[in-house]
Amino acid sequence: MQSLQAKQELNMQKNWCEKLDLLIAEHRDMPGALLPLLHAIQDDLGYIPESSYAQIAKALSLSVAEVHGVVTFYHHFRSHKPGRHILQICRAESCQAMGAEALEAHAKKFLNVDYHQTTADQAITLEPVYCLGNCALSPAVMMDDEVYGRVSSADLDALVLEASASSVKA
Repeated sequence: MQSLQAKQELNMQKNWCEKLDLLIAEHRDMPGALLPLLHAIQDDLGYIPESSYAQIAKALSLSVAEVHGVVTFYHHFRSHKPGRHILQICRAESCQAMGAEALEAHAKKFLNVDYHQTTADQAITLEPVYCLGNCALSPAVMMDDEVYGRVSSADLDALVLEASASSVKA
C-alpha cells in the first residue's frame, strides 16, 4: 500500500511533467528557445530540475549535455530547489570596494551556509549576484525581488530574521 506522501509526490511529478510539456510547447518554436524556456521553468518552479534536461533536450533537438551546460553556465539558473527566500549579495566591483566581502563572510557565518546552499530550516538560500545596478548605494543585497543598499551586517541580520519569521507564518 502506497503512503499518502508517496501518492502526493507522484501526483506532483505528473503535474510537473504536464506543466513542462506546456512550457515547452509555448517556447519550442522561438528562435533561441532554450534560454526563454529555462527562464519560464525557473519562474514557475524556482529551479530547473535535472530530471527535466532530457525532455527539454529532446523537444529542442539538443543534447542533454548542451542543456546542462547552459543551466550551469549562467549563475541565474538553479538546478536544485531553493529555500523559501533567496538572499543575493552583490559581488561587483563597487560593492566589493564598499565592504561586500566582509558582508558576504558575515552572511555565510550568520546563516551557516555557503553560496548556493540553503539554511537547515529551508528558509534562506544564499547566492552571489554580479551586479544589482545599485552601485551608488553599495554594498547591495537583494532579498527575493527587493534590492537594499548600504547594507550593514546588522541590516542583513534584520532582513534574514524578518524573512525567516515570515516563512514560519506562511
